Amino acid sequence: MLIKIYNDNPNPKAIAQAVDILRRGGVIIYPTDTVYGIGCDITQQKAIERVCEIRGLKPDKANLSFICYDLTDISQYTKSFDTAVFRVLKKALPGPFTFIFNATTKVPKLLSSKKKTVGIRVPDNNIVREIVKQLGNPIVTTSIHDEDEIIEYSTDPELIYEKYQDLVDAVIDGGFGDNVASTVVDLTEGTFDVVREGKGDLEQYL
Repeated sequence: MLIKIYNDNPNPKAIAQAVDILRRGGVIIYPTDTVYGIGCDITQQKAIERVCEIRGLKPDKANLSFICYDLTDISQYTKSFDTAVFRVLKKALPGPFTFIFNATTKVPKLLSSKKKTVGIRVPDNNIVREIVKQLGNPIVTTSIHDEDEIIEYSTDPELIYEKYQDLVDAVIDGGFGDNVASTVVDLTEGTFDVVREGKGDLEQYL
């Protein structure tokens, strides 16, 4: 199923359709402010396993992140951090960053892994944030990779649909995606350690 949704004004019916798929344990592909992602409701264990299988990842070792609607959600999944960190997050999000935190005990249970950390994303994209808001849970997410050696990430939703239509329950067409991934920032030591340079420039928020 290919569902067209416009980022400027997401159609509530189309959002509800995507949310219904996720609630029923479905897997969807969706746009973010960087590359297209593949994911599911974090409470659906079999769906998480499907995401890992589609991407060729081992569930207990996969670096899956959570897409949250905003910062109010994240305290359930991350151990506490100081006010200075919170101020930077407030300025940088929504935005093209993945922040890695020390995880609460809730995270390994959700992901069936021994991971002590969790990546959190709040993308600057109305489509996926609205889906998360209506769902009431974060989405487990990982990027769609392309087999092309020159272009690492798939950007055309119709080509993504052609490739993944038999593997996922829906592809959300939010227009062309970017082919630059998010900037990954490790916060587990309480400092901003950029471990992957991507689309986001953290310097302007520090």
